[in-house]
Amino acid sequence: MPAQREANQRKADQLGATIIEEFVDAGESARKADRPELMRMIQYVAKHKTNYCIVHKVDRLARNRADDVTIHLALKDAGVTLVSATENIDETPSGMLLHGIMSSIAEFYSRNLATEVVKGLSQKAAQGGTVTKAPIGYRNVGVRDEFGREVRTVEIDEERAPLVRWAFQVFASGDWTTSQLHQELVARGLTTAASPRRPSRPIGKSSVHRMLTNPYYKGSVRYQGVTYAGAHEAIVPNEVWDQVQTVLGTHRSAADATQVHEHYLKGTVFCGQCGSRLLVCNAKSSQGTIYPYFVCASRHGGRGDCTRQAMLIEQVERLIERFYAKVQLDPETTQAVSAMIHARFDEMMAEGAAELADLASRRTQLEGEQQKLL
Repeated sequence: MPAQREANQRKADQLGATIIEEFVDAGESARKADRPELMRMIQYVAKHKTNYCIVHKVDRLARNRADDVTIHLALKDAGVTLVSATENIDETPSGMLLHGIMSSIAEFYSRNLATEVVKGLSQKAAQGGTVTKAPIGYRNVGVRDEFGREVRTVEIDEERAPLVRWAFQVFASGDWTTSQLHQELVARGLTTAASPRRPSRPIGKSSVHRMLTNPYYKGSVRYQGVTYAGAHEAIVPNEVWDQVQTVLGTHRSAADATQVHEHYLKGTVFCGQCGSRLLVCNAKSSQGTIYPYFVCASRHGGRGDCTRQAMLIEQVERLIERFYAKVQLDPETTQAVSAMIHARFDEMMAEGAAELADLASRRTQLEGEQQKLL
């Protein structure tokens, strides 16, 4: 930043200009156009009379052509001339040509760098290396090789690994839910590793599910949808990890509900005694026969003093059918409702046609403006 500031000051001196405001996006990538200081600069030049916007290089402003055009137009609308401290760009035809070329080079550099990074990380993963921050139970460390060079690697966190290993073992039994496991891990003192930006804190509930589904703990590395054999030491045996996935599969998701029963009346029928929602519950006899029931949520959860007994779903369905058989509209009401519905549909169709025409006209207008801008 100091070197860029000095170069920009020299450029301002050459132009005979006085720097009245400075905008620094420290630590922000130029690949994004919604950077706080960039947005503040555009708002500033729109409100204050400014002759020049001096940047160290064009790629400090934007690294793709679309953002470059948008930012340049915003500056131009404010009457501001874009100046580069290290590149000869101006409003002349040759200056605009150079600006376009430099913008394209910046975009190529950014995209090519991203491709090379992904390629390098994929190669590292294929060799068993860890391409992300080590998950809880491990820690990233730097060791020196025989030539004195620092090599980044991963080792087991002796403080947290025993709790992680215990969590997999007890969850594989099928007797625990993720909520119960989370509460017990917090009680046993499992915390995240501290970082320069975040202090150590108790593990979150969602982190427990991510931990249980992460193949890293059985010695595998997953990157870009592909799983490789890792070079790190496994915390959990393969058979335990596989059993945990089976248990999670029976829960259907990370939710704690171990059974989910669907029915078309679910959510629309309520207890006549206490008003609570009726839940679907399947009871199994000693012979293995399943009997589906509706049960009062209040009584089932031990809340309140409702005494409503469980009801077979078949009985509830018949009662619902009898109820709807009694609910009939007289001919006059039927005709009035039908007329209202048809009138409303005609109105909606007319509104839709008008809105569609407006949108088509607006699209044509925007396409014309886009073509002019490009």
